Amino acid sequence: MLSFDEALARLLASVETVPGVSSVPTLAAAGRVLATAQQAPIDAPPVDNAAMDGYALAVADVPRLATCLPVTQRITAGVVGTRLQPGTAARIFTGASIPAGADAVVMQEKCRQVDGAVTIDHLPRPGEHIRRAGSDIAAGSEILAAGRRLRPQDTALAASVGLASLPVYRRLRVTVLFTGDELRMPGEALPPGGIYNSNRFLLIALLERLGCKVRDGGQVPDALAATRRALREAAADSDLIVTSGGVSVGEEDHVKAAVAAEGRIEMWRIAIKPGKPLAFGKIVADGREVAFVGLPGNPVSGFVTFLMLLRPLLLRMQGGVQTHPVSYCLRADFDWLRPNARREFLRARRNADGGLDLFANQSSGVLTSAVWGDGLVDVQEQQAIRRGDAVRFLPFSELLD
Repeated sequence: MLSFDEALARLLASVETVPGVSSVPTLAAAGRVLATAQQAPIDAPPVDNAAMDGYALAVADVPRLATCLPVTQRITAGVVGTRLQPGTAARIFTGASIPAGADAVVMQEKCRQVDGAVTIDHLPRPGEHIRRAGSDIAAGSEILAAGRRLRPQDTALAASVGLASLPVYRRLRVTVLFTGDELRMPGEALPPGGIYNSNRFLLIALLERLGCKVRDGGQVPDALAATRRALREAAADSDLIVTSGGVSVGEEDHVKAAVAAEGRIEMWRIAIKPGKPLAFGKIVADGREVAFVGLPGNPVSGFVTFLMLLRPLLLRMQGGVQTHPVSYCLRADFDWLRPNARREFLRARRNADGGLDLFANQSSGVLTSAVWGDGLVDVQEQQAIRRGDAVRFLPFSELLD
């Protein structure tokens, strides 16, 4: 079996970013991967502006407390005032441009306005409550790097310097197939030996959440010919094929043999728990190779292998630079005294004391562990954990984004 690290490295090295870049409105770019770095065409803010509601004035005109100055103009956001005459003040509001001749803003709570004049009860400093032009972003500076998966705050930053559209990689086309004659959809009668297809809901939602364009290939009969036909059809218009189940060594597990017949298996069996029977390969169709990932059928195995192995692969194929998840070092409030030769990912959640609690049943078929938990504890090979030890924790909030 391949180690987790070796398997991940081989997965990432085996794929390339999908071709195709398009310009999309910045308002619709969140969740997409930026194809080229972006520079700011203007300063942000574009002019010196007020950080507070108050009075714009020259510091030199306030030599002492209780200085009284006539108010000669009123400047709101979006209005450009006139030059401030010496010995006067301007009523100004947050975001409004600072008039020439002013070098400070005194917040209104420290002023008293009476009959067209204002008494200043504060000795201002030069630059006080003024946001300088370019203090956030300087014109010409890089604001977003290529390969960044755009978040709402990223698109807001682009908009703040006037970028109306952004170049992004096209969405990854992924076909999902589900094997198993025992599978039924919710709403259908459940025959003896049947189970509901929870993996269909899990995988489609996970793929869509990562920005993929998903085609649901449906259920594939447990037969080699049917599996080969489904793979060929999927390869015709996909960048990646993902299957659920059928990659183990049972007589009714036909996916591995079908992939070998329609292309090749490059990797199978990884030293992780849950999720050992994960397969990777290529389907050859019309002179091109389409990446294939076969996830195990147990729900938690499929969930964990998706997050830890398929997610980085998807991000790489989408043009993403950051493929490894953010993790945190937290205190284990549990004992795990069963060292394993495989890398383990345990379902856990943070408690009110800042530590981690472990779900009692870590079986790969117990989907409630993934709902109860809010992340995974990464347990290295042959590692035992004692209460109080520091462990690596990967929150679902990072893995699902």
